[in-house]
Amino acid sequence: MAPSPKCQGKACPAPGPVPDGLIRLYSMRFCPFAQRARLVLTAKGVKHEIININLKDKPDWFLEKNPSGTVPVLETSSGQVIYESPITCEYLEEAFPEKKLLPSDPFERAQQKMVLEHYSKVIPYFYKISMGKKRGEDVSAAEVEFTEKVSQLNEFLAKKKTKYFGGDSITMIDYLIWPWFERAEMMGVKHCLANTPELRKWIECMFEDPVVKATMFSTEVHKVFFNSYMDGKPNYDHGL
Repeated sequence: MAPSPKCQGKACPAPGPVPDGLIRLYSMRFCPFAQRARLVLTAKGVKHEIININLKDKPDWFLEKNPSGTVPVLETSSGQVIYESPITCEYLEEAFPEKKLLPSDPFERAQQKMVLEHYSKVIPYFYKISMGKKRGEDVSAAEVEFTEKVSQLNEFLAKKKTKYFGGDSITMIDYLIWPWFERAEMMGVKHCLANTPELRKWIECMFEDPVVKATMFSTEVHKVFFNSYMDGKPNYDHGL
């Protein structure tokens, strides 16, 4: 993975204008939502710079760009600001059309949006299970619900009979889904995937993708950050 700058806190000065020919990503190294944008930027070969934000001590200048204080946020050299992870990725697809990640067929694009809508209901279970285990809570009911929901993703792949969710090559939907599966072992849900053979094959293929390799962290690194986060003292710069 390319070097990543240390996070910027409240006391850090505002960055200057985005240089011509670049797009700026405001990110946090371990945030799966921000990783979506990093994956798409890397896959499309978009020249960019990254500014990591301390999400526990956000600079005022960052809140002026995105009052909700979330990442990812994109900023262009003309001062345009885009946020919310699916919107940033859709913007990148349209603004940098040289390498397409979305299918040209309207039905296929609609299918990807439907899969993403279903997946948005899966994401909370990653946190419910991992945080519950960390606190010593009974997460068995959540695990059953999570297993049912990911089984639907497995069925989609089985019916489509392709390696990836969009076909036999990686497309946008794969990158939008991926970050949480990178963390599956760390988040304690890997065993819930035992009866999802197509999904497990997809995970194996994704781990081999050069773009995923360029943006990922090891399970051990994820664990260190997650433990610091659960202790209320997130180490955003772990490993730097």
